[in-house]
Amino acid sequence: MPGIRRIRQAAVLAVAALLSAGLAPAASAAAPAGAAAATELGAYWTPARMAAALPADQDRAAPTAVAPAPTADGPRPGEFIPPSRSFDGIPQAGAFFWTDATGAGRTCSGSVVRSPGRDLVLSAGHCLKGYAGRSPLRHLGFVPQYHDGLKPFGIFPVVADGVYVAQEYYDLGPHAGAEYDVAFAVTGPDRDGELLEDATGGVRLLTGTGDVHAPVRMIGYPAGAEKPLGCWSWTTAWASDDPAEPGTFPRIACDAFTSGTSGGPMLLPWFDGWAVIGLIGGYHTGGNTPQVSYSAHFGAATRALYRAAVDGAPPAAPRS
Repeated sequence: MPGIRRIRQAAVLAVAALLSAGLAPAASAAAPAGAAAATELGAYWTPARMAAALPADQDRAAPTAVAPAPTADGPRPGEFIPPSRSFDGIPQAGAFFWTDATGAGRTCSGSVVRSPGRDLVLSAGHCLKGYAGRSPLRHLGFVPQYHDGLKPFGIFPVVADGVYVAQEYYDLGPHAGAEYDVAFAVTGPDRDGELLEDATGGVRLLTGTGDVHAPVRMIGYPAGAEKPLGCWSWTTAWASDDPAEPGTFPRIACDAFTSGTSGGPMLLPWFDGWAVIGLIGGYHTGGNTPQVSYSAHFGAATRALYRAAVDGAPPAAPRS
């Protein structure tokens, strides 16, 4: 099945190259197969356009409208909130950029996860749900370690039919389906023909390890910021008492994680690098305040979604 997916990617990228003829600088005659799609995407996403992109999770930092029962989302009285800091990022984390139906730029965060195809990015379902099934691609690409308007590893286009969100998330919606707020995106090669994970390395996906972890490093890209944010903290289990948004979710306190950080990874130091045990998403699409974030629980559903993306299965889509 991975071989089938590579054939699909090559065909999609060839079509993208034809469709973009005249819209971007011509690729050199010696350019690797698929490079034209990445070249066109890189030309579109200028520093100014990336800086102006709006967050996909625009309401993330809005005050919660739920009070006082069910339990309000946010910091507890007297709770220590670890500080975050801006830094240049790590190669395995980055930002998605795309244009919405109105042509406005949008952005969200993500991380490169290890996979047999060496081409997979993890993010939140609420970030990428508009690209399931056969939705048209609108300048959708991933920029690893984006900072200061730079693309240090280039940009990697997301292939057609390459966005994977659980069917349950579409069927239940972002609230009742908060436990499924996870997405994977399959990328094509960069302008030099290099695969994403070969360029940046990847983080190990851990599932079935529970909701309590320490130490946890959270990374996210606030929309419009010149650099990503990093923060060290720990996760605990948060059992929702909101009947409209049921489930148990990893909860983490870290300051200043505002709109745009959705999809950013929660990482554990691991013997061979980093392991990802959560992402900004899930309960209240990651949280209604910039001090406290949540994740969907990484269990059987996340593992099944990963396998679907790795095997090149037809992606889920909203039911018509």
